[in-house]
Amino acid sequence: MRTLLLSALAAASLTIGGCGLRPLYANGSGGAVAQVLADVDVAPIAGHEGWLVRNALRDRLQATQGGDGAGKRLRLDVRLEDSITGFGVRADDAVTRERRTLRARYQLVEAATGEVLLDATAAQDAGIDVVGSEYATIAAESTALERLASGIADQIVSRLAVYANRGGGQGAATPTPTPAGQ
Repeated sequence: MRTLLLSALAAASLTIGGCGLRPLYANGSGGAVAQVLADVDVAPIAGHEGWLVRNALRDRLQATQGGDGAGKRLRLDVRLEDSITGFGVRADDAVTRERRTLRARYQLVEAATGEVLLDATAAQDAGIDVVGSEYATIAAESTALERLASGIADQIVSRLAVYANRGGGQGAATPTPTPAGQ
């Protein structure tokens, strides 16, 4: 029975390899994804939520940059829209629940030419209980914003990694050598 199970696992592993799946971060820091992410600098983003998102993005990208700081070839421009909407209402018209939504429109730009390589959006929302203490409600809104900023940064870096994995942002191809005498 054990040999049958091992044989089945071996056969399954052979078929999975043929399906075309491959690791996104293949070849570690020398891979295409890590090379593109290492070339990205995050432009300043307006507002407190922008500060949070930019720091979260830089934290995630710095790992691919070997701790050296921002890349220089590509620039990430991000515009944010932050909103809080009350939607749980008691009979006395007091709001009991809020939804905080953070939306980002981001563009990956070739720094030298200004060409937009990727134009996409990311969004995340969080529910907030409105309680009797104003301080507790403000603290909950602030905590929600920190979580949303982290989630937006995760979405953006994941999208950049997929873009890089598909060959985007690789830079100029190396020219093919011409034969001598031409």
